[in-house]
Amino acid sequence: MIRFGVDFGGTKIEAAALDEAGAFVARVRKPNPGRYDAALDVVAELVADAESMAGATCARLGMGIPGSISPRSGLIRNANSIYLNGQRFSDDLERRLARPVRLANDANCLALSEAADGAGAGAAVVFAAILGTGCGGGVVVNGQIVEGHNGVGGEWGHAPLPWPKPEEYPGRDCWCGRKGCLETWIAGPAFAGDAGFPTGQDAVAAIEAEDAAAEAALDRYVDRLSRGLAMICDLIDPDVIVLGGGMSNIDALYERLPAAIGPHVFSDVFETPVRKAVHGDSSGVRGAAWLWPPEV
Repeated sequence: MIRFGVDFGGTKIEAAALDEAGAFVARVRKPNPGRYDAALDVVAELVADAESMAGATCARLGMGIPGSISPRSGLIRNANSIYLNGQRFSDDLERRLARPVRLANDANCLALSEAADGAGAGAAVVFAAILGTGCGGGVVVNGQIVEGHNGVGGEWGHAPLPWPKPEEYPGRDCWCGRKGCLETWIAGPAFAGDAGFPTGQDAVAAIEAEDAAAEAALDRYVDRLSRGLAMICDLIDPDVIVLGGGMSNIDALYERLPAAIGPHVFSDVFETPVRKAVHGDSSGVRGAAWLWPPEV
């Protein structure tokens, strides 16, 4: 059985087809045009390209998106690609593609992929964080995404930074209308701004070059990220924490975070591993492809 998935990212949209073992048989991507109707067109084009490459028909499509679907209205909400908010994205895609579409938060797709055969394989409770252009979280328990009663399970990026220091309060303005959201402190652009670089990639490169300003910003970043992850540990005490997104490529995080998280956790012991996503930027599209169970 060939499964098809789409990862709807802020800068690029990717479609892929996976075989029964989870290996790619097709993978194509295009820039996200940043406009709703044009994005629908790009998704349709990518699905057609993936079908042609895989030599198979996409009967059902899974898609990872920023934000989530309101269980009350059916509209997209909470997406940092704000042109999606208020749209009936699933319905519009089904009309455009003439096939069923199942949507899930992109961090949930990351968590699902890594829980299946990645950094969280074999773990009962997996928390996965996307640390990229934005910041999000996903929870998988016994192989199932936990979306919650209101459909906002894992929306970690818009919780406040825990235990803020005087210079961190009341916090930075967030696109969501609140102040002090974790996203404004630990997403890639936030780290870049703190380090004094135009992009997160530039800041990561500066760390590798042992730039003093970037290294000082990394100290602050580890401290803030550790506080955010400690809050997750107090809430669900995951068996493993998996990091994805551009910031997850900083190797020092895996050396430093466990010791930094521990003192903030309400426990006399902290042994939870923090791991880099095995499938990297492939995890989102892989998880999306697995949103439909094989028997459906």
